[in-house]
Amino acid sequence: MSKLLSPLAIKNVNLKNRIVVSPMCQYSAKEGFANDWHLVHLGSRAVGGAALIMQEATSVSAEGRISPYDLGIWCDEHISFLKRITTFIHEHGSVAGIQLAHAGRKASFDTPWRGRKQVMEKDGGWKTFAPSAISHKEGDELPEALNIEGIEKVKSDFREATKRCIEAGYKVIEIHAAHGYLLHQFLSPLSNHRTDEYGGSFENRIRFVLEVVAATKDVWPAENPLFVRISATDWAESGWSPEESVKLSAILKEKGVDLIDCSSGGNVFYQEIPLSPGYQVPFAESIKKETGILTGAVGLINDAAQAEEILQEGKADLIVMARELLRDPYFPIHAADELNDKIQWPEQYERAKPRKKG
Repeated sequence: MSKLLSPLAIKNVNLKNRIVVSPMCQYSAKEGFANDWHLVHLGSRAVGGAALIMQEATSVSAEGRISPYDLGIWCDEHISFLKRITTFIHEHGSVAGIQLAHAGRKASFDTPWRGRKQVMEKDGGWKTFAPSAISHKEGDELPEALNIEGIEKVKSDFREATKRCIEAGYKVIEIHAAHGYLLHQFLSPLSNHRTDEYGGSFENRIRFVLEVVAATKDVWPAENPLFVRISATDWAESGWSPEESVKLSAILKEKGVDLIDCSSGGNVFYQEIPLSPGYQVPFAESIKKETGILTGAVGLINDAAQAEEILQEGKADLIVMARELLRDPYFPIHAADELNDKIQWPEQYERAKPRKKG
């Protein structure tokens, strides 16, 4: 059996293979509510054979949305349709996961196909928050620096959202501390200029992330996996570094986090990312080897052979795929054919299996 299609148990969750649908914003919700688009988008990837279907960045508060069209889980009314989605995913042999997020200073932006411009308060947007009153880029409205009361509210929002995740049927939670959103903003000295206990030293800058993890773990079942997505580097001088990512990952492991989802960038507009196939895999490899924690590799992983090589060489434990699974929801089925392996097809699709030659 190929490594890509081999099972992996993480606590009480059994993944049937190592293929994860990366959380990908669909910008298709209204007031945070999921709808048929999300059911079909996520459900088709479960039918296609991916082991873990990670729902897009889902905001823990209305003001934490990236855009007015993001999914939310800040009120009980959101639960009903989300439960419909998780039930479908589980009925088809995959595991439903959710990424909990707060966009911080990168909130209140329009959709990519409308230019991804900030929606100003006067135009129906909302006040944004950050560790410091520093905008993401010139021309954006300045965010309000979170005071201690605001920090406590965000932690409470994550805790209450986690309770709703349980009721909605999710089996894996991923805390979003990457891509320049609020938790990443606290980690990076480029966006965090605080002089209190949440700024300055490495220990202070990671404090908020650790407190959000603790707030989540307060109510999340101990037997269920908890992931954290980080940007392993800012790709900018004097920013958050790969070395700090290793140190943070070791601490997160001690705090009970089960896997680090290793992405990068997103915190400053002037980042310089050397894009190439698998360009982020070395981060997953170094964190895994130096800390012993499970890692997920993500970033321009586009074919089965490439994914198999990453796993065979021990560089990561899961392959987290985004664009390739947008192009091909049935990538796992096609990967099995490419790797001369077997994967269970949906019974409804059995008639389409290629006939054996000879």
